[in-house]
Amino acid sequence: MSDVTVTLHAKGQKAVARRHPWVFSGAVDRVDGSPADGDIVTVRGVDGTFLGRGYWNSQSSIRIRLLSWDESETIDEAFWPRKLERAIEARRVDNRIYKHGTPNAYRLVNAENDGIPGLVVDRYGDWLVLQALTKGIDTRKAMLAELLMKQFNAGGVYERSDVDIRQKEGLTDETGVLVGKEPPEFVEIDENGRRFLVDVKRGHKTGFYLDQRENRAVVGDWFRWDDQADERVVLNAFAYTGGFAVYALGSLVKRVINVDSSADALNVARRNVALNGFDVRDEDFVEGDVFEVLRYYRDSAQQFDMIILDPPKFAHSAKQVEQAARGYKDINLMAFRLLKPGGVLVTFSCSGAIRTDLFQKIVFAALADAKRDAQIVRHLEQAGDHPIALTFPEGEYLKGLLCRVW
Repeated sequence: MSDVTVTLHAKGQKAVARRHPWVFSGAVDRVDGSPADGDIVTVRGVDGTFLGRGYWNSQSSIRIRLLSWDESETIDEAFWPRKLERAIEARRVDNRIYKHGTPNAYRLVNAENDGIPGLVVDRYGDWLVLQALTKGIDTRKAMLAELLMKQFNAGGVYERSDVDIRQKEGLTDETGVLVGKEPPEFVEIDENGRRFLVDVKRGHKTGFYLDQRENRAVVGDWFRWDDQADERVVLNAFAYTGGFAVYALGSLVKRVINVDSSADALNVARRNVALNGFDVRDEDFVEGDVFEVLRYYRDSAQQFDMIILDPPKFAHSAKQVEQAARGYKDINLMAFRLLKPGGVLVTFSCSGAIRTDLFQKIVFAALADAKRDAQIVRHLEQAGDHPIALTFPEGEYLKGLLCRVW
């Protein structure tokens, strides 16, 4: 048990009382003791009332990330396996780990949303991929990797702590084997009967966009009962390794054009298309800046039956929201102009700083400038193995719209 107590200002207590897991530096009134970064501290109100326990980081604007609001609960060796088991148990269906179309690829721990701030764990086949996003988790990652290894009898636990947020925690990027064997160059996964090759060592995030699984299925179903599916052409922008393309091709569309700035990602996309039994045509894999490619298609009067926009994060903080909004509006405006009457726009933002209502307003503004009409047919969000804690609205980072356009 830590003997360090952090007392909060009266205003700073309100969020903690509502079980929000973050305590910002401005909420701290005083610190009694000398905690090292990563140490567990006890958080109290100005009147001495117990508020919670969490780990401390003097280098982060988020001074404390709370792990427990129960005064009788100690953050000891037994705490961590208990928290991991709760996250894993939440993903069990009929005594099986998360089986909603994904027998061997899913998220096991979703950081704050599973009560373990800073820890992300994804499974790909026999390998687990761990991200330590904060100092408190970074100091405990070896122990956590051992626990996970035993729980799943995995081939190995590989670290992908090469994300920008670590810089705000005073940490540098780290990747490599934490325990067990090194994963192969590509791990093959099964998603709703589709096969994908995942590069867990160098790919985006932990190797694949698991959070888009259910949205890929929506795209795959869209043309399934369309009598003219074999005449439909889909533009898959920010294609990465072709996840949406494989699903769209499965609905027997005529063609999917994949655009991405990464030649390496497109090479894997080619392999994923072939792996699922579809023809690979070089002209359907376009390397280039998506903004420039969309402008080229506009200037050459090309049109599409469906356009998928799944860009990387445009806003990494609140300060970047205005600039990000311009970027989102620009690509959605071009997409509206490139769609045939009756066409479909599937558009996303994965920027947590762009709230759902703001994203919808941005897409509306693009529609108005394009002088088109559209309906929202469906709101899209992150997959069910990426839950959102009700006390942590920041966990809702992925938002999307499926729109029919005239």
